[in-house]
Amino acid sequence: MALCGLRAWSPEALERRVAAVEATGLGEGWTEGSRGRGPGYRFRDPDGHRFELYYEVERYDPPEHLRPSLKNQPQRYTGRGAAVKRLDHVNVLAADVRASREFAQQALDYRLYERIELDDGSEAGAWLSVSIAAHELIYTRDAYGARGRLHHLAFWVDTREECLRAADLFLDNDIHIEAAPSKHAIAQGFFLYGIEPGGNRIEVTTGGYFVFDPDQPTVVWSSAERAKGQAWGVQTVESFHTYGTPPVPGAPLAH
Repeated sequence: MALCGLRAWSPEALERRVAAVEATGLGEGWTEGSRGRGPGYRFRDPDGHRFELYYEVERYDPPEHLRPSLKNQPQRYTGRGAAVKRLDHVNVLAADVRASREFAQQALDYRLYERIELDDGSEAGAWLSVSIAAHELIYTRDAYGARGRLHHLAFWVDTREECLRAADLFLDNDIHIEAAPSKHAIAQGFFLYGIEPGGNRIEVTTGGYFVFDPDQPTVVWSSAERAKGQAWGVQTVESFHTYGTPPVPGAPLAH
């Protein structure tokens, strides 16, 4: 993964998070900022994924032809393609899920909502968030023990119909569909997975749930429960557990 940017709630929050990261010894230092945002603090998690913390941003100002009728919308609805509204979450692979998950909780103040614990006591997945959304950052085990790889980026649409429309768009544009639309058990999101031309896995998603309880117990899934597949019993395709980017030399591709 090139870099994952995380915006702090305030300048003071940025200072606190930077201090917490520096205390772990994983910090890399400040940058001047670019692409509409101010100074950022770069660091790596225990697996080697690159992150940047920042606060200052340039607010989007839509051109006149995209100015919305309602001032609490960012711009007019364009209705292009599957009508993606936002980036929903990022899922990164990790050689040691527990180490990266604990770093995200302790240094970045993420909350752990769901995780997978295998029969040997090791951790195979962790679903974390800094908001009421069921997941914003996910760590899943790298099947090859490699470090710093991406599993997928997920894009949010408003309805399941738009996920289905995205599947038709994938088909029309020769985008390999790795997993046809269905529903996850973990986080309960409706999903579609494909491999974009650059080789990265992307998800089009909707649904899921919100966590309003400030001390919501973490949901823990066992090996046997995960073996049942997705929410409706659909078995997960093998490449979903093994493929990531950049590919491991000699490993099978997702298509």
